[in-house]
Parts: sequence; C-alpha cells; structure tokens
Amino acid sequence: MTQQRSLMKVLSGEAVWPPPVWFMRQAGRYLPEYRAVRADAGSFLDLCYTPKFAVEVTLQPIRRFGFDASILFSDILVVPHALGRDVRFEVGEGPRLDPISEADLSSLNVGRIASHLAPVFETVSTLRARLPAETTLLGFCGAPWTVATYMIAGRGTDDQGPAKHWAYAKPEALDRLMDILVEASVDYLCRQLDAGADAVQLFDTWAGSLDVRAFERFVVGPTQRIVAGVRARKPGAKIIGFPRGAGSRLPDFVRKTGVDAVSLDWSLDPVWAAGAVPVPTQGNLDPIRLLGSNEGIDAGVDAIMNAFRGKPHIFNLGHGITPEAPISAVERVLARVRAG
Repeated sequence: MTQQRSLMKVLSGEAVWPPPVWFMRQAGRYLPEYRAVRADAGSFLDLCYTPKFAVEVTLQPIRRFGFDASILFSDILVVPHALGRDVRFEVGEGPRLDPISEADLSSLNVGRIASHLAPVFETVSTLRARLPAETTLLGFCGAPWTVATYMIAGRGTDDQGPAKHWAYAKPEALDRLMDILVEASVDYLCRQLDAGADAVQLFDTWAGSLDVRAFERFVVGPTQRIVAGVRARKPGAKIIGFPRGAGSRLPDFVRKTGVDAVSLDWSLDPVWAAGAVPVPTQGNLDPIRLLGSNEGIDAGVDAIMNAFRGKPHIFNLGHGITPEAPISAVERVLARVRAG
C-alpha cells in the first residue's frame, strides 16, 4: 500500500500528475477546529504529548481538505526536551529554553528519547490506523543546526547570533552538541518509522544563516550522518531534507547528504530548481500569497506547476502556512493544483 500512495511514488522518482499536495503547518491556528482543541489541551507541550489531542489536530486538515499527506503534529523542540533541557512555550512569545553552556553538554541524555517521546510514537501509530489508506503519513524532526540555535540562544533570534558565535568561535563545542543531536535524531526518526510513518522530513529552518564553510560542517555533515544512520536501521527509508535558505548550495547539499527529496523555500526560482536539483522536489509557494488576491494565488500556483510538469514533484508551500491564511485561499490552491 505504501508504494500506491501518490506522495510515496514521487519520493521514489515517479512523476505523478497532478502532483500530490500538502502544506507545512497544515494543522494549526488558521483552522477554527484547531483553536478549539488547543484551548482544551492546556499548554502547547500538553497538546504535543497527549495522543488524543495530537491525533485530532493532525487529522483535521485531512478531513477538511483531503491533503495527500498528513504530517505528525509535534514540535522540533521535543528533542531537546527529551534530552533533559527545560522547554516551555510562552503565549505570544514562542518557545523558551534555558540557554545551554558547554558544561551542560555532558548532562544531555539520548537514552531518554524512547521513554520521554513514547506519547509521540503512540500518536504516530494511531494516526496510521485512522488515516485514509491513500494518505501518506510523514514524521519529522528538526535538523541539528536549527535545534542547536534554540538550545544555545534559549529562544528564536533574528540572526542566530548566539549559535553562530559557537560555530565560529568554538566549533569543537558545537561539534559535540551536533554529535548528540545527530544520535538523538536518528533514534527519534527511526522510532517514528517503526510506529507507522511512511517517510520523514528534516527541517533545517536556519540553514541559510551560515557561511559556506560552516554550512558544510553544521548542516551538510550532520544531515548526511542522520540519513546514513536512519538507513542503517531502516533500509530504504525515505527522507526529505529542507535546508531553508540554502539557495545555490542546494544541489550540492542533495548530492552529499543522500536525501531522497528536498523542500524548496519560496525564494528559489522553480524553473532553476527543476533543472538543477537532482532529486524529487517539494514546494514552493510563498505562504504570504495566500493573503493576497486570487490572481496572485493563481499566478504563484501556475508558475510552480509549469516549472515541474513532467518532473517528480510534491506541491507545497515554501514554509509553514500562516495563522492569518483564509480557508478559502487554501481551497483555491488545492482546486487549481488538482485541476492539473
């Protein structure tokens, strides 16, 4: 059945038309049904760690829109939380962590992944049982560099300055943190695949913030090791990379890491990507187009569809859908994509 799912066909290199479609952050605040569950769940982490809530919000966009893929509802920061770091979500301010020091690295415990994240694996197995047979189930985690930016700064920052300071001033310390996050990520992704995920995606939201040498060391290297580590335990596992902001470095990233497919952020010219990227692609409509005119939405969709016609491609946004996105705009995109 896995190979009959349209998105899995694309990940195997088949050009499916119309292309399968899903949206990053498709379960979220733009949906009134999500906001109702979020209010009942309590804290954001309670929502992530309570299977009945996490399953419900993951299924909501599938029921409403019939996307071709469903992605586990969770957060990239459950990994540092499982490693023993304090993680909390402040209303209106986003995630907060106690900034990690070099001395704290020895306290990180990869052995807690299985027990601490057991509710997440339960959510995955329940989702696979409840999703339509034709719907691909995606697991995910944050890539080590992006997770490290939050662990080092204690929050999201505009320039990832604190983590970049580690990268340039004390790279050996950052290497130690990368080693821990690689090991944790391999275990986390493999357990999601064991629980029923069809494929997994690595989100490296802040990959584009690094210069060429640091990108090679802290983005390409760790991703390659995660891909190899997952495949050693799960031969044939399908892995999508998303090094946002990689730009012209993307083809080299793909060749060196061995990912099966790559997500494209909205800044990339789809015509360039269709010719330059040597694996199946995913993306790359600007999420802000959903807030604009119908004509602007149509133009954005058509440009992507025309660029990737005849190629193995998954239609998606170039990053997560915004809370302000109108449901009617999502419906318009889906109708236009599915019309081919």
